[in-house]
Amino acid sequence: SGEYAMVHAAAERGWIDGDRVMAETLLGIRRAGADIVITYAAGWMARRLS
Repeated sequence: SGEYAMVHAAAERGWIDGDRVMAETLLGIRRAGADIVITYAAGWMARRLS
C-alpha cells in the first residue's frame, strides 16, 4: 500500500521511527472502526504483539 511504502521509505532515511509510526497507523485504522486490517505490515505487527 502507499501508506506502508511511505512509512518504510521515511524510516529507511531516518526521518521517522518506523515501528512507532506503523503501530500508530494500524491503531488509527482500528480506532476508525475497522474490524479487519489487511496490510503488508501484518507479519511485523504479529511478531510485535507476540
